[in-house]
Amino acid sequence: MDATTYDVVVIGAGPVGENVADRVVRGGLSAAIVERELVGGECSYWACMPTKALLRSAAALRAARQVPGAREAVTGDLDVAAVLGRRDSFASHWKDDGQVGWLDSAGIALHRGQGRIVSANEVEVTGDGGVPVTLTARHALVVATGSSALLPDIPGLRDAVPWTSREAAAASAVPRRLAIIGGGVVASEMATAFAALGSSVTLLARDGVLPQAEPFAGERVTESLRESGVSVRLGATAATAHRDQSGTVHITTTDGDRIEADEVLVAIGRTPNTHDLGLDAVGLTPGAWLTVDDTLRVVGEDGTPIGDGRLYAAGDVNRRVLLTHQGKYQARAVGDVIVARAKAEPVEAGRWGRHVATADERAVPQVIFTDPEIASVGLTAAAAEAAGIRTRVVDHDLGAVAGSALHADGYQGHARMVVDEDRKVIVGFTLAGPDVAELLHAATIAVVGEVPLDRLWHAVPPYPTVSEVWLRLLETYGR
Repeated sequence: MDATTYDVVVIGAGPVGENVADRVVRGGLSAAIVERELVGGECSYWACMPTKALLRSAAALRAARQVPGAREAVTGDLDVAAVLGRRDSFASHWKDDGQVGWLDSAGIALHRGQGRIVSANEVEVTGDGGVPVTLTARHALVVATGSSALLPDIPGLRDAVPWTSREAAAASAVPRRLAIIGGGVVASEMATAFAALGSSVTLLARDGVLPQAEPFAGERVTESLRESGVSVRLGATAATAHRDQSGTVHITTTDGDRIEADEVLVAIGRTPNTHDLGLDAVGLTPGAWLTVDDTLRVVGEDGTPIGDGRLYAAGDVNRRVLLTHQGKYQARAVGDVIVARAKAEPVEAGRWGRHVATADERAVPQVIFTDPEIASVGLTAAAAEAAGIRTRVVDHDLGAVAGSALHADGYQGHARMVVDEDRKVIVGFTLAGPDVAELLHAATIAVVGEVPLDRLWHAVPPYPTVSEVWLRLLETYGR
């Protein structure tokens, strides 16, 4: 067996693992990264980039049709082949040459194969050749293996060969009929995308549409989906599934309804990629989510760091926040704290310190690329109340802002800010409306910076823009 030693070894070359390794190398340490699939991970090939490419063309067409002058210039419908072709380009045609080249330019060693933990500072990598290579980490071993789609135990479902988010993101053709089990972000976005591409979509949303968002967000997306022809079945639960010899999938709900589809997409949640990782070698349970401390070191049930504090976990696998940008944020903290500890430098582990991921707690931004877009940061009104915060909820019609009227005829939207009444700062902010994604970062800064409302009065929004909603919300609060 060949043995190679690095300062840091990272398992998983998705955006989280790449960022950990990059920060470590920038800090003067050596790093190796282990990947069993494509360098770039889920986000690059089966999630963020290809799915948003699927959604963007239809969003641009809708936007054009909402503005007189542009509307008259639109003479056709979506070119499905062109949409799929653009999606393919954003997924780099499922080849990772570019990302491998970046690793090389950054001075990060790549080891392809399945990585299994041997000890808290050793990983055995088995590649296509079958000859194991042991990598030893002097300072830290980081698990950044992400998550995969969760398949429920619905009788017949696995034999029906369902789509997960991967198959939906990489589909080479648009099914005539698509059934979707789930009502969360992936389910809602893919219902939006495939309905626009011509599928007859049925959405089985047992817990409603976007149940974790503010209620008005789910209501507006539900209404829009139905207007686009999607059959949204709130409260519906799939009981059985079966694919017949013709390829048709038959789904029966617990209420006895029957649905036929050419494909069925399951989008009900995620499961950690830790089943074949060798967690038992360090006293952890294979297939389990990893628990971490404030500096993202893996800890046991008693809160004690595993492997003398040399084992870390970042991204989906630690279940703090299952979002790529938040995982990359964790990665920056992990890389920096590993360097600090390796060099015996001070560790800034207090709230909002450089070496912790404080924003995971109550300042997570998210954009859902449905129609309308949903952009949020921080807590919903219900979550703030559950956290014991004395709140005031302030709402405003986003369509009533001058910039919205200019942006699109008949612009419809809604804005909400959740105020901590004791501290007079915003703890939650949600927007629903066309093209609201780019408005979100201002709210994120306000929440993270805990900017007092009386100071926000002096942040003057330019006229006429949709961001003038900030002034309207503050005026409403001040009444």
